[in-house]
Amino acid sequence: MTDPAPEPPRAIPPGQHLVQELRVQHYGPVPRFRPDSWRLTINGATEDGKERRLDMEEFSALPTTTVLADLHCVTKWTVLDNLWSGVAARTILELVPPAADVTHVMAWAEYGYSATLRLEDVASPSAILATALDGKPLVPEHGFPVRLIVPHLYSWKGPKWMWGLEYLTEPVRGFWEERGHHLTGDVWREERYSYQE
Repeated sequence: MTDPAPEPPRAIPPGQHLVQELRVQHYGPVPRFRPDSWRLTINGATEDGKERRLDMEEFSALPTTTVLADLHCVTKWTVLDNLWSGVAARTILELVPPAADVTHVMAWAEYGYSATLRLEDVASPSAILATALDGKPLVPEHGFPVRLIVPHLYSWKGPKWMWGLEYLTEPVRGFWEERGHHLTGDVWREERYSYQE
């Protein structure tokens, strides 16, 4: 009897190299969390035209899920098999539906940081508003209390310290998109820079 064939190596996206741990990279200092004032705000072109705000208690009461997903930084490093837990992004889309003509979503975070995403990317089954990593609550350096994870996009599309989703009927460039990064940011297509659009 022969030994089974070894597992083939995991594919990583083009232009990326493997690292063992998530690196701490972000814009601005780590903010202090204020649980009494934190709200997840969903606004813009909502189906009913109304804004919805969820405080931490309401957000924490939403159904949770777990996603095993890789994280890819546009600076060319990748960490495989991170276990993210939190609220599926599509749960928010179901709770506060976007209007029929919405095509994009702006994710908002501390210090005015923003990231433009296509609606289809936010609706992906693997997109998650993460509150925990590998079975432990997120630490502030990795985005506590909420970090958006969209595994097939570069990680700048997943803001740390997130507090809002704004529905858009046309693309509006977010923080890094205004500074020369790609509007979509698909890691498998190496969509790093705006000149590639």
